[in-house]
Amino acid sequence: MKTRKLKERISASVKTQSSSDTMKVDITLSPRVNSVKPSKTVAITDQATALVEAGFSVIRLAAGEPDFDTPAAIAEAGIVAIREGYTRYTPNAGTLELRSAICHKLKEENGISYTPEQILVSNGAKQSILQAVLAVCSPGDEVIIPAPFWVSYPEMARLADATPLILPTHISENFLLDPKLLESKLSEKSRLLILCSPSNPTGSVYPRKLLEEIAHVVARHPRLLVLSDEIYEHIIYAPATHTSFASLPGMWDRTLTVNGFSKAFAMTGWRLGYLAGPKHFVAACGKIQSQFTSGASSISQKAAVAALGLGYAGGEAVSTMVKAFRERRDFLVKSFGEMGGVKISEPQGAFYVFLDFSSYYEKEIDGFGVIDGSESLCRYLLDEAQVALVPGDAFGDDTCIRISYAASLSTLQAAVERIKKALISLSPAVPA
Repeated sequence: MKTRKLKERISASVKTQSSSDTMKVDITLSPRVNSVKPSKTVAITDQATALVEAGFSVIRLAAGEPDFDTPAAIAEAGIVAIREGYTRYTPNAGTLELRSAICHKLKEENGISYTPEQILVSNGAKQSILQAVLAVCSPGDEVIIPAPFWVSYPEMARLADATPLILPTHISENFLLDPKLLESKLSEKSRLLILCSPSNPTGSVYPRKLLEEIAHVVARHPRLLVLSDEIYEHIIYAPATHTSFASLPGMWDRTLTVNGFSKAFAMTGWRLGYLAGPKHFVAACGKIQSQFTSGASSISQKAAVAALGLGYAGGEAVSTMVKAFRERRDFLVKSFGEMGGVKISEPQGAFYVFLDFSSYYEKEIDGFGVIDGSESLCRYLLDEAQVALVPGDAFGDDTCIRISYAASLSTLQAAVERIKKALISLSPAVPA
């Protein structure tokens, strides 16, 4: 009895102390963190997952993740690495074997020469990009970002205490940056231009001639560097071709090239990307990584060596996936092209279509409310059609919605039928 009373007094004391301590805790957060917006793609994916877990039949076309398995030869290399005990830390910058293989790939496929000391392997291309932004940007610098943009670019700039400067592009110009607009917006604060080709979210591919015009602008501004995000490089549809920005005359010293294994090789869960650039920039990124995560997974690096050994541009394994992506793209472009009020810029790469649905805005739906933008339209389609898409305002263009076609053709066919049925009551507010 005494023991129980003693335990009760101790418990009460702990609760009182805990309550008292809670009241004294300063729960304010860093202004840097408060300035960052959460990812809408992650939020919508999580919401769709919750609906699936609740028993709803939701078609999820929000996340940018290939629906294919990692090619067998790559997976087997990872399995062998585990069996042979290759499970310890690697050098911070990545194994010499992998960095040498990356150098060979960049020389053979992209026409860019690097040494292993100019390569940094990280836990995904996203980490490579963030470390690059942190390494080269100072408070007050501007990071130039064409819109539509991948959702993380502006937030990465804010994490570096830099200012994202968004430059609009237009669907009529295939969402490609106008060099004249770029020139007009540059100043002594301009530090980094981020280019993504093939693009997330639009699927646009920058032709070499346009990149050369942009390079001429960059060359006139000594402080300006370029981060070239080439993660979708191999997912490209002829006649479009990929050009690495660093391969252009005079741009090697100015360019930080980011690539990885997640998209083309269907290795999202392996978490592996890399940065290539001038040694002093790469070393600075390596310094950040050494105090952040240290080196990437030893097993993933062995698998990546096998991926680069599949042949030029990933060989048959990648070309098979790209062929399927193209078939899906063609289906979606045709299907939405038949709908009134939808504007389309045909994707030339990646696995997204970025469609202008703005003619469906400003309509009121009984029991839902007014469709006043891309976010409310996506909420309506999730509620009514049970199809999860990403609103364009997350990418800097509220007129559009992003659809990922990293899903089977039968799944896409079902999604299109659901979307069309849900939009029947929303005749376009204005002519297309």
